[in-house]
Amino acid sequence: MSLHEHAAAKATSAQEEATTPTVFNAAVDSMHAAQLRPEITLGTIRPPQRLAPYSHAVGLEIGDAAEGTDVVPTDAEGDAFGRLILLHDPGAEEAWEGAMRLVAYIQADMDDAVAGDPLLPDVAWQWLNEAMEANGATHTNLGGTVTSTASVRYGEIGGPPRAYQLEMRASWTAADLNLTPHVEAFAQVLANVAGLPPEGVTELGR
Repeated sequence: MSLHEHAAAKATSAQEEATTPTVFNAAVDSMHAAQLRPEITLGTIRPPQRLAPYSHAVGLEIGDAAEGTDVVPTDAEGDAFGRLILLHDPGAEEAWEGAMRLVAYIQADMDDAVAGDPLLPDVAWQWLNEAMEANGATHTNLGGTVTSTASVRYGEIGGPPRAYQLEMRASWTAADLNLTPHVEAFAQVLANVAGLPPEGVTELGR
């Protein structure tokens, strides 16, 4: 890249940053202000493209992030991880009943005893509603799905013969620009799905 092209690209980037709405920047900052339990790490991930004019995404994972970085892989490989995407579209306020839409995804490995409970999807969805209320994450238009799956491995494929997973997909419209409670509620659901003990409770060794 020539010096002229580099300068032009830098100017374009600066212009795009300058035109990002102040309300969107404030919402993004509030997402990273969330106070999470020490077992959960949060970092910036690449958001999906073309879903909205402005987007930002964070990844949450059970365990430690890479040392010296706050970046979480887009597709983590841990036992439980989640992604929370912020979409901002001033033109969608009527359809969304607001300008800030959050899209959530959680995936977690489950043991067979828990995965076999037919009420598991209902319980997981209740966890989301209770966490939103407990953390004061005011919202509208909440909807989503909870899926419990079982996989059986055959032949020369590594891993356990049987594996069970829970997937939750949800979206809702935030009632205001403070998204800290929404991230904290989402992290609480992730902790529940991952089977972490309540905060302040030490899990006894077997």
